[in-house]
This record gives sequence, C-alpha cells and structure tokens, in this order.
Amino acid sequence: MTVNAICYDDKPQIRKRLKKSFGKVCSAKMIKRKLPIVGWLPKYNVNTLVQDMIAGITVGLTAIPQGLAYAIIAGLSPEYGLYSGLVAGVVYTFFGSCKDITVGPTAIMAAIVAKFVAYSSDFAILASFLAGIVELLMGVLNFGFLVEFISGPVISGFTTAAVLQIASSQLKGLFGLRGSAGTYFAESAVSFVRNIKTTTLWDPILGFSTIVILLLLKKLGRGCSITGGVSEKIRCYVSLSRNAIVVVIGMLVAFIVKRTTGDEPVVLIGDIVKGLPTPKLPPFSTTVGNDSYIFGDMLQVFGPSSFVLPFVAILEAVAVAKSFADGVQVDANQEMIALGLCNIVSSFVSSMPTTGSFTKSALNRASGVKTPAGGIFNCLLIVLSVTLLASTFYYVPKASLAGLIITAMMSMVDYEIFGRLWVHSKRELCVLIVTIIMCLGVGLEYGIVTGILLDALFILYSKARPTVYVYSQKEPRADLVVITLNYNLSYCAAEHVRKSILVAAEGISSDSLIIIDGTNLRKIDSTIASTLATVANDVNNKICPCLFLNFDEKLSKMCTALKPQLADKFFCCKKLSDVADMYFKGV
Repeated sequence: MTVNAICYDDKPQIRKRLKKSFGKVCSAKMIKRKLPIVGWLPKYNVNTLVQDMIAGITVGLTAIPQGLAYAIIAGLSPEYGLYSGLVAGVVYTFFGSCKDITVGPTAIMAAIVAKFVAYSSDFAILASFLAGIVELLMGVLNFGFLVEFISGPVISGFTTAAVLQIASSQLKGLFGLRGSAGTYFAESAVSFVRNIKTTTLWDPILGFSTIVILLLLKKLGRGCSITGGVSEKIRCYVSLSRNAIVVVIGMLVAFIVKRTTGDEPVVLIGDIVKGLPTPKLPPFSTTVGNDSYIFGDMLQVFGPSSFVLPFVAILEAVAVAKSFADGVQVDANQEMIALGLCNIVSSFVSSMPTTGSFTKSALNRASGVKTPAGGIFNCLLIVLSVTLLASTFYYVPKASLAGLIITAMMSMVDYEIFGRLWVHSKRELCVLIVTIIMCLGVGLEYGIVTGILLDALFILYSKARPTVYVYSQKEPRADLVVITLNYNLSYCAAEHVRKSILVAAEGISSDSLIIIDGTNLRKIDSTIASTLATVANDVNNKICPCLFLNFDEKLSKMCTALKPQLADKFFCCKKLSDVADMYFKGV
C-alpha cells in the first residue's frame, strides 16, 4: 500500500516536470533561438528586400568564380563548386544567427578534402554529409565550448600552412604546367620544379596580370562606401566585384582568341556539366577503379579527418561569426546546428563540404545586407549560372582562377604574429611553428591536432610546475623561510610542491620557522592536501616547526583531516611578523 501511495504521489510530479520541460523547449524564446528567422521575418519589408537582393547578387558574382576555383583545389570538376552553393544559403536563412555570414565552399575545406577526391568525387559528397552530422550533433549537445580550446597560434599556424599548401597547388594553373599539381605542399613544390620546363608563355602572363589587376582594384576601393556619392559608389562596387571582373576579362580574352585564331593559348576549364544536379542520397558506397568501397571502407579512408574536417569547418564558421558580431555574443551551438544542416542538405545535391566564408561574408557586409535572406539571392544567381551560363564557363582560364586564389590567400596570413610572439611568448611561437611544419609535412588535419595537443601539454606542464615563491625574512624571535603558494593547485603539481618545500628546508637551523603561505591559495585537491600535510609533518619532526599561514577554513580542514596533529599549526594574521609571536605564545 505504501509503495502504491508513493507511486501515486509521484505521477503528478512527473507530469509537472515533463510539462515544464516541454513548455521550456517550445517557448517563444527557445523557438527564436533555434529558428532565428522567426525573429526577423515579421519585420521584413521592401527596403530590406532590396538591400538583401543587392548584397546577394554582389556576393554571387564572387561566389561563382570562387566556387569554380575551390572545386579545382579539391580536385573536383568545376561544377561541384557551384553545386556547393545551391542550397546552403537557403538553409542558413532559416537557422543562421548572423546576417553577414555566407556559407559555401572555402579554400581550406577544399584543401582538406582534396586527398580523398583522389579516390573518387563521391568521397567529397560523403564528407559533406558526415561533417554535417557531426556538426549538428555537436550543436544539439551544446559542444560549442570546444572551439575555445584552440588557441590563436594554432589557428594562425593552421591557416598559414593551408595558405602555403593552396598557393603551391595553384602553381600548375598559374604557369600552365603539365603533370600533377600535388596534394601536399612538398609534393606541389617538387612537382613544380620537375615540370617547370613545360610552362607556357601566355598562362603566367595572364595569371600574374590577374594578380596585379586584383590588387589594383582592391586599392581602388579603399576609403569608399556604398553610402557615398555616385563616383564613390561606382569605385566601391567595382572593387567589391573584382573577382568576377578578372574572371570575365580572362573569359573574354580566351573567347576572342579562340574565335579569331581557333587556338587556345591558355589552359581553359573546359566543358562543365550543365543543369541542376539530381537530388539523391549521399553515396554510402562507391567504385574506385576496379575496387568497390562500402561505407565502412570509405570511413576507413577518411580516418581522423572524419572529425577534424567538421571541427575545422566549425572553427571557420564561428571565427567568421565573431568577426562580424559587433560585440554581440555569438551562439556557437546555433552556428553548429545551422552549419550542420547546410552540409547535410547540400550533400543531397552533390556538394563538397561548406562552411562560413570570410571573404564572401566581408563582401556581404560591405554590400549592406540586412538579414540572412541575402543568401537566397546568392543561391538564385548560382542556379542561373548552372542552368543558363554553364557553357560560358568553358572559356574560364585556369591561370585567372589560380591568380584569384593566390591573391585571396595572401590576405589570410597574419605576418605580424611571428614577430609579436618572438618578443612576448616564445612558447606560443613554438606551437605556431610546429603546427605549420606538421600541417605542411604530414597533413592539415594532423597539423591542427598536433598544435592542440602541444598547447595542452604546455598547459599541463604549467599546472604541474606552478611558480612557488621562496624567500627569507629575519624576525627578532626567529628566522622565517616563507613558501608562497598561488591560486589553484592540482594533483599533478603535488611532487613539485613537495620538492619545493624540502629544498627550502635544507640547511636551515632548528630554531627557524618554515611558513607555508596560503594567502593567495584558492583551491586544492585531496592529493595536494595529503602532500602538504605529510611534508609539513616530516619537516616538523625532523628539521624545524612548519606553519600554515592564512589558509581558507575549508583548505585547512582538508589537511588536518589527514594529519590531526597539525591543527595547531594553522594561523591567520595580516602581518608576517606576527606569526612567530603567535606561535611562540601558543607554545
């Protein structure tokens, strides 16, 4: 009867808790947080629509040539770069929390996935799906805090290495070389030297001209704003559209030469598949040559990249969001959810992995975008290019795309960090350099993992070897040897603290006092408490009195619980000189 009564009483409580939890999940605040479009759509108007349309089209003019270029970096057919921008912008419109972010393929994502494309293009599509699943789960499980464990030097080292790897892979297109472009930096450099004799005349001329024009157009837009006068607006829009301009110039040159002479003096992209991709499930099996790969085999090929790739994508997206947040806190978990859904949905239309693009996001902001809906117009322009303009992409010179990519990469390197760390933090400089070397020598995914682990080792070492200040002070009643403990001490520092106390006690007279100063100590664990109690008791018995000064009540109880005989060794006073008086009065 009693059991039944308890069960009966618990049922209303359970229902009440479930109702409360359900109400919290379905609250207006939670819906706005998980579906941000609900917050801004009711306020949407014609002026906002016009601004988003202008921004979306402007970004699309850059997204199209960049998409073609990033597909080439990944070793895919150019159309895959366009497929990657077909639906990501629409999905992000509903779930994204930052109006400026533009989701699409990026150079770093392309560089990471390139070595898998060597097997089959199916690996790039599956990578998008798997990355999306991991990103979505991390967002749902509130793992956004993980991005805080990657330090600035690791990010900078990874980015620098990625830039060098991407730029080296474009040397083939820039010089019109034959042979392989290479998957890694060293392989690309060796391939470039080996095939340098196959260079053509017009490809490097067009490639370096592209770089010069891009730099001049970028300089043209400095100090301009789309809100200024007519001439200022023209300069601003010309500068913002520079990527599209150089590609169109290259296309026109190639088209005119082809029509007039029937020759192709520069290497062109060639035919790309026209039309929209047929929506279908991501490939969970594939055929490479005569070998069949089932899902397990494909996962084995991915290896550690199954987790590194989505983590890097999250890192890029959150970093871009923070850059354009204007001091507003970025919801990393929501960005993970949005990015995960973008990659999952995009994988059904043959997309390579996507993330937040800094270049396109900066352009989006400069174009005056008002809401994430700007991504829809970007997508519509890409749809137009895939369906109606696909045949014109035949004339896009690879040298122009190579020049575009190399120019974009130049601005991604933080050159000043090397000098800054050399002056202020050689430890972090070591992390930066090791990250770069590992990224270039072994692979980008292994490099960033190495950098994170090395950073963690340095942190653990500092926890295991905290600074213990030791100094002497003469007082009328006794000579004092003071050992100062700071902040939080964990178990890994126990042996270091024990040795520090024993070294301080060496060679002192029996009428001296050793004082362990805990004024600045805030937290210890049981291992540290045991070590302090044991070593203090040994010093008391063999060398001289060992006292504890200004230990928090909770900390002192942890020590005396292990060694009750130390209870009269704990003192609280403002002046160090008073400790000896209080001790000898007690004695």
